[in-house]
Amino acid sequence: MQSLLDPSRVAGDLVASSKKRTLEQMAQLLERGRGEDSADEIFASLLGRERLGSTAIGHGVAIPHGRLSGLPHAIGAFGRYPAGLDFDAADEEPVKLVFALLVPSESTEEHLHLLAGLAELFSRPQVRENLLKALSDEEIYRILMEQAP
Repeated sequence: MQSLLDPSRVAGDLVASSKKRTLEQMAQLLERGRGEDSADEIFASLLGRERLGSTAIGHGVAIPHGRLSGLPHAIGAFGRYPAGLDFDAADEEPVKLVFALLVPSESTEEHLHLLAGLAELFSRPQVRENLLKALSDEEIYRILMEQAP
């Protein structure tokens, strides 16, 4: 997880009025510290995948993901939406925790492995509860680092 997530790509108090706006915000977080890819390219990748079906996995969690050519390694960003938002989740719960994942175009196996690990992490009720209660971005980052498989 440490190679995937940087503290600058964690935001604990985000607000969005739509799934599209959420993906824009996550693209901006993914762009932080990189300087190589534009948020527009990242957003297009996330949106393209989301159009195939919702990436909400239930229990108030979504894991939007996309691929980008020329990306040297997978990167992630985490956003917390305390008010919740409609993400077309199968369980119809509002999404409050969003982990966006961006992988190199050619990394199919790694992509699936990372998604499985994230799904396992966010399937744990205590992890979700701790993330929702965290008082700062730093605390959110610490929780993710400590709890990641």
